[in-house]
Amino acid sequence: MENILSVAIGAAIGLIGVLFGSWFAARRQDRMWLREQKLKAGIGFNTAVVQLLDHLKETRLSHDGPGANELANRLQEARSALYLLCADDTVDLADALARRVWSTRPTDGRDDRRAEFRETLDLLRRFTHRLRQEIVKP
Repeated sequence: MENILSVAIGAAIGLIGVLFGSWFAARRQDRMWLREQKLKAGIGFNTAVVQLLDHLKETRLSHDGPGANELANRLQEARSALYLLCADDTVDLADALARRVWSTRPTDGRDDRRAEFRETLDLLRRFTHRLRQEIVKP
C-alpha cells in the first residue's frame, strides 16, 4: 500500500512538472511570436514613413517606385498592426509621426521647412527607440 502511495505521489509530482513546463514553454513561444510581430509591424511602418517622406519631399524616391497612395496604404496597414500589438505610448508616437508625415512639404531650400523636416526625423527616431524598448522588454 505504501509503495502504491509513493508511486502515485511521484507520478503526480512528475505530471505537475510536465504541465508547468508546457505552460512556461507556451508562454515563451507567445512572447517570441509577439516580439516578431511587433518587429515586422515596426519595420513596415518605418519603411513606409521614410519612403513617404522621400516621396512627399520629392527627393530620393524614383519614378518607377510606389506612388503616394500605395505608400499611404502601407503606412496605414503597419500602423493598424501597431495598434493591435503595441502599448499606448508606442501607438501615440506612431499617430503623431503619421500626422507629421502628412504635413510634410517640399523644403525648397527654406530653413523653416528644413527645421520641420528635421523635427519629423527626430520623431521617427523617438518612435523607433520606443518600439525597440518595447520589443526587448521581457
